[in-house]
Amino acid sequence: MTPTHHRILRSLNASGPLTRADLGAELALSKAAMSGLTRDLIESALVEETTSVQRQGRPAVLLDLRADGACFIGISLLSNPAPIALTDLKGNILARASVAFDPDAERFADNVAQAVPAIVSGVPRERLAGIGVALSGLVDEDKERCIKSTLLGWQDVPLAHFIRKRLDVPAFVENDAKALAISEKHFGEAREFQNFSVISLGDGIGSAHFIHGRLYRGAHGGAGEIAHCTIEMPGRPCRCGKTGCVDAVASLSALAEMAREEGLDATTLTRLEQEATRGSSAAIRILHRAGAALGRAIANVIQINDPQMILIAHQEKSFSGLYATVMQQAIEANVLPRLSGRTPIRTKRVDNDVWTRGAASVVAESFLNGLI
Repeated sequence: MTPTHHRILRSLNASGPLTRADLGAELALSKAAMSGLTRDLIESALVEETTSVQRQGRPAVLLDLRADGACFIGISLLSNPAPIALTDLKGNILARASVAFDPDAERFADNVAQAVPAIVSGVPRERLAGIGVALSGLVDEDKERCIKSTLLGWQDVPLAHFIRKRLDVPAFVENDAKALAISEKHFGEAREFQNFSVISLGDGIGSAHFIHGRLYRGAHGGAGEIAHCTIEMPGRPCRCGKTGCVDAVASLSALAEMAREEGLDATTLTRLEQEATRGSSAAIRILHRAGAALGRAIANVIQINDPQMILIAHQEKSFSGLYATVMQQAIEANVLPRLSGRTPIRTKRVDNDVWTRGAASVVAESFLNGLI
């Protein structure tokens, strides 16, 4: 396919169903050019005609992406066993499975190779566009290798190469928060925004930023990572080797560690919130400290990027207690008055489906951009 074919696919992905005339106007293409290009895409089973809309003269037919035109595999390394999902061109999950994680990356790639045939059963080989793996850690700009993941114990691991070698399909690795941001841009809450940030609150803190409609990676793939920005001085030791990092104060693992230090039987955010509502001064103190730290970090993101929206992805059932309240107060107190309250803060509960869809979305984005 030509770059123009991919421009059409990206337009339909971003806007939903459009008429040929609307697509032509958006892409500055003639009626004759649109006719030929869309015919190619229909014949390739990537685009389909859907319903008709009434316009002046005869009705116009809407074109849309064909969901089964391509499929993508996503694997999340945030839990063990690692969940796998097969998604279609519209981000729908078609099948689920899991694979045992192995700290030896080559053995893990072997496990993936054994698990893939079952999840793609019945899917024509030519429709499988590739495999994406999302993990907590720093990934290189080529999405080829994990530069460093403290949680996985990996350093300079070419995981994409290992998987590609075994399955002979395109493979990519990506930071989990960046994968989630890509998914939200193409299939979720951020489709309407050109500039937004995603903050993930889990055992670690993740972040990713879209600027002018594109994921901003920086020169070496680590742009916008707030987890290891220093937020307290002096501060708690962090697993990265520094002290005072956002991750060392505001992540769920940090909350659990601080609770243990205070003698609290509260290893989750939900339990800690419950202790706070019962009047535990230790729980209140921990939640205030964590919420203020994350809020100050987000305020810095607003000051630097001025996003249209910030999405906080959280694992627990709700995110509406003392932690969230203090975080919001810290955001409002630490941005310039002209920016205060102007950036919507949305929340989204995440589960295995969200993370695997994010991993698959990394492949989907490359497909829509004509890179695979």
